[in-house]
Amino acid sequence: MRDGRGKRGIGRRLLRYALLTCCAGLLLGIAAFAVAWAVTPIPDGAKPAALAQKSVIYYRDGKTVLATQGVNRTRVALDRVPLHVRNAVIAAENRTFYEDQGVSITGTLRAMWSTLSGRQLQGGSTITQQMVRNYYSGLSQERSITRKLKEILIALKVDQSKPKDWILEQYLNTIYFGRGAHGIQAASQAYFGKNVGDLTIAEGAYLAAVIQQPSRFADPKGDDLKAVQARWKWVIDSMREIGALTADQAAAARFPKLIKPKGPLSLTGQKGHMLAQVRAELNRRGYSDEQINQGGLRIVTTFDKELMAAAQRAVESTLPEGTPKKVRTGLAAVDPDTGEVLAFYGGKGYQYDNAFSAKVQAASTFKVYALAAALEEGLGLDTRVNGNSPMRVASALIPNSGGTSYGAAIDLVTATRHSVNTAFVDLGQRIGLDKVARAAEAAGIPAEQLEPHKDAATFPLGVASVSAVQQAAGYGVFAAGGVYHETHVIRSVRDASGVTREFTAEGKRVFKPETAADTTYALTQVVQSGTGTAARLSDRPAAGKTGTMDKSSAVWFVGYTPQLSTAVNMFRDDNKPVTVPGYGELYGGSLPAQIWRAFMTEAMAGKPVETFPEPTGYRSWSDPFADEGEATPDPTPATPTPEATAEESEPPAREEEPTGEPVPGGEDEIGRPGGEPEIRVPDLFGGDEDGPAGPGGPEEQRPGDSDSPFFGGPTRSP
Repeated sequence: MRDGRGKRGIGRRLLRYALLTCCAGLLLGIAAFAVAWAVTPIPDGAKPAALAQKSVIYYRDGKTVLATQGVNRTRVALDRVPLHVRNAVIAAENRTFYEDQGVSITGTLRAMWSTLSGRQLQGGSTITQQMVRNYYSGLSQERSITRKLKEILIALKVDQSKPKDWILEQYLNTIYFGRGAHGIQAASQAYFGKNVGDLTIAEGAYLAAVIQQPSRFADPKGDDLKAVQARWKWVIDSMREIGALTADQAAAARFPKLIKPKGPLSLTGQKGHMLAQVRAELNRRGYSDEQINQGGLRIVTTFDKELMAAAQRAVESTLPEGTPKKVRTGLAAVDPDTGEVLAFYGGKGYQYDNAFSAKVQAASTFKVYALAAALEEGLGLDTRVNGNSPMRVASALIPNSGGTSYGAAIDLVTATRHSVNTAFVDLGQRIGLDKVARAAEAAGIPAEQLEPHKDAATFPLGVASVSAVQQAAGYGVFAAGGVYHETHVIRSVRDASGVTREFTAEGKRVFKPETAADTTYALTQVVQSGTGTAARLSDRPAAGKTGTMDKSSAVWFVGYTPQLSTAVNMFRDDNKPVTVPGYGELYGGSLPAQIWRAFMTEAMAGKPVETFPEPTGYRSWSDPFADEGEATPDPTPATPTPEATAEESEPPAREEEPTGEPVPGGEDEIGRPGGEPEIRVPDLFGGDEDGPAGPGGPEEQRPGDSDSPFFGGPTRSP
């Protein structure tokens, strides 16, 4: 008996110890939970990635997508998500969402059983837990007990402090659906090409099914297709079970047809060049890279998709096969009335941009600024300048192309038509090189690009380097009647809150309307009967200027109609002569002019024909080659220079350059004061003899003829 009572006593004591231990453990667990609860606040903010939205960049129509940047997400309010789509997600991921406390112990157990049995059941984490993990900062995706406990505590607190609809909205906007789509709106577009508000029951159920295995179900085929079909059917049945669908609706649902996955937008070639310019301008306007990549901006550019394609066609279809890879071509087209860059060609690769970034010597296309400077000073187109060759300036001898002399007193129209070097050097000396520099600056050429060259006698001949965009904008000043608009590539930016900023370039008058009109007239003569005849347009007036650097190291044609200003340059990245099969060394009036015409013909197709204003004081005919005073007799070329056309396979033959000692240091030092005595400047711009560039060429059109199709009709307001 005593032994029995002793054993019962020991048993009771052990039971008490066990109960006390359990109670202590429970109390310790409660205390630990209380401490954990107290020290685990809801994070102050969301993860940047959870709020990040892609920025979309459009062509100028504001509809056609050029590129996207950053996370593919477009946030939507919950009321924009149809009820059947919400119910599909709830049925698939958390049936008790609106009843539970944010955490489901049974769900966790079901997840374990699903893993062991292989059955398709709901995941272990509630919608609230998944939202917390994806939305709040300070929570990683690692698999650990510590992270899971923290997630549960925050989920409980969020469920107590936030409305269920708010939780669901954040969840739908943060969950990943595959195909690069973050959030329900991006997923709707990625899988069905429509907004979330337009999704059918079947389509909504598919997106709910995808959440389980987004990578596998993004583009399902074979076994993956069978698996997602089964998952989709399970979602439909689950919706019926929770009362979100009637039996008839569930029976009528059919597996939806997915659109073909879109590959990533190519950012090579012209798109790469465009995107680089857009990002650079956004940065200049105060938008950070973070805003661009995550801010959900809607950016409308100035780029015209059709004109961009036309620019590429003009270059690539005009250049002959076998053009060396080192030969680079740039093209830029600017709206003279706005400064908007409508189109450009930056080259085949996108690491180096030939239109915006590349700056090469302007050659004779720079002469337009000397002409405008003279006209601003009160000189007229009938002003006489020395066109004989060579011309001595200090210690330098400056020749014309081929050594041709045009007479000691030729007017500015003749000087421009035939791109007479000595005439423009004489003009620069007469008015002052500082005024030439100011005119170039007024037309948008940055002062720092002019500074190293502005004291050289050859400054008016284009020894300064410029970009195609800068020249297109500079010539656009004359097309706009003397008003300059700064170039830009962005029309508007709308932020994620719907606030839109529009960007325009306020016009600034930099030349008198009379200066613009007279400059334009002189440039039309270049195209009609001068060095730029290969650029003639068949149906409308055009004004422009050729340019060819020494040894064809850079060749240009820059020109405009009243509606569009376009610059084309060609150069080599090693500064060697630009040579092309069938052409040899190039001239501004050959391939550059042909490319210009090809582009402008397409760009202006269907546009109304607008005429240029009449020149203000150039009405009388003067013999461009009359000898006056002590003029040097004009030589007659043995063979007249043929007129350049777009169909030419061979450029005009170049005459031998004047002999003499070259200037040490290269072209940049040509004509600078302080050189060695008796320096003879090489034939800097010999290519400007393309077309009827000298005596003996085709008969010129008489200036001011009343029957000229380019003047005297309705004109644009300057």
